[in-house]
Amino acid sequence: MTHSSNASQQRHPHGFQFESTYLTLPDAFYSCVTPTPVLSPKIAQLNTELASSIGVSFLTADECDVAALLSGNQVSHGTTPFAQAYAGHQFGHFTLLGDGRAHVLGEHQLPDGRRVDIQLKGSGQTPYSRRGDGRAALGPMLREYILSEAMHGLGIPTTRSLAVVSTGENVFRETPLQGAILTRVAMSHIRVGTFEYAAASQDKGLVEALLNYTVDRHMPDIKQDPNIAISFLNRVVQSQVDLLVNWMRVGFIHGVMNTDNMLISGETIDYGPCAFMDDYDPETVFSSIDHMGRYAYANQPMAAQWNLVRLAETLLPMLADTEDDAIKAAKTMIDGFSTSYQHQWLTMMREKLGLFGHQSDDKTLILDLLTIMHDHNADYTNTFRALSQSDNPTGPLHDTQAFGDWVKRWEERLKANKEDREASIALMKQRNPAVIPRNHLVENALDAAIQGDFSQVNGLLDVLKTPYSDGPDLGPFKQPPTPSERVQHTFCGT
Repeated sequence: MTHSSNASQQRHPHGFQFESTYLTLPDAFYSCVTPTPVLSPKIAQLNTELASSIGVSFLTADECDVAALLSGNQVSHGTTPFAQAYAGHQFGHFTLLGDGRAHVLGEHQLPDGRRVDIQLKGSGQTPYSRRGDGRAALGPMLREYILSEAMHGLGIPTTRSLAVVSTGENVFRETPLQGAILTRVAMSHIRVGTFEYAAASQDKGLVEALLNYTVDRHMPDIKQDPNIAISFLNRVVQSQVDLLVNWMRVGFIHGVMNTDNMLISGETIDYGPCAFMDDYDPETVFSSIDHMGRYAYANQPMAAQWNLVRLAETLLPMLADTEDDAIKAAKTMIDGFSTSYQHQWLTMMREKLGLFGHQSDDKTLILDLLTIMHDHNADYTNTFRALSQSDNPTGPLHDTQAFGDWVKRWEERLKANKEDREASIALMKQRNPAVIPRNHLVENALDAAIQGDFSQVNGLLDVLKTPYSDGPDLGPFKQPPTPSERVQHTFCGT
């Protein structure tokens, strides 16, 4: 059964133009359910810049009306909110899941004709809540707001945050916490886990329906290809290569790379226990639930490839006429992830060092620097950014013999560039951010916001809009944490 009538476009206050084409899928993929009203919704954070970019305006709107809309208290006429069903391998274990505390209001039509999901997170119970309360706390929702907007500023594909609304109600975890609802914007919320959910039903028709819908929505240019499933899988593999290389470029550690947190669109989603690395250590883990380091910084590419194997398994009946041929086709594409990742990672690291062209010793030069950084507990972000400065930097790392010897080798390699030193510096400044959302700064800002002071949140957001720019006031945002400021663990917030 499908709800085809919901695919028509609906106009709503503030410029939202909603469609619900997802409801044309078989109803096994969703449950139509209305957000649970909250006591006293108030705007805690509103992203007017994002609103403007997607053709929505809140400038002349009454703040109470906006809060009512973005809390789910007010559901516009003609809108059919729904929660999505999906599955997921969570730390390797398969589980049937779904939006246990989220409602998609609809797909908003952008000025250029594309559509994005507008989803409320923390908006109440759904059929997939599994005894959860369906709610979210202010701290974790502000954290997702800050980090997703930081990722956007860094130029990395990501879901984005339109607003955080406080609810006037407490949620109960270990202690009572202020409740909040996040408005998330995504190209879609179709996940690897959505395909796993379809395949788990052992109904090939469900997988085919989801594949055709996803191709229509995200990759209409492959609809005429001889084998849509193969083209689709190849496209998803490449989008994940691009995403993972970008994560590694800026020292981002997702923390919970389960298959339900890998979007087909190639956007970063779920900013729960994620964090940015301070000292370079490939084994860095922040997530309080990742006890074995499954999703440590250096393990992220392998985790992504593992997730893609799970996606390929759902598509096997459509990849070839025989099971053997389908497995061979899937293996070829999944193996291509490693090849493409290694190539793009090396290219990315060359760019971080301002290297043009290819030299046989480039990889050794790069790995040697990373080893020196690890040996001396060097800050990942600051070390690379310092290389783009005109003056020779000084400090504990830069004063070592090992680093000095490496710099001489690097400068010799720069001479092989066909571009001049100024071009190298410009390239490095484009690839190496001056600032990242330092874990201790994020936590300090959240602690203040929970007490009613949003000045640190707003100051951090302003700086993170232009993370590749230098400025005289950036010192506090560049400074690594002192030992007492260091954040050891981050939490998922559910």
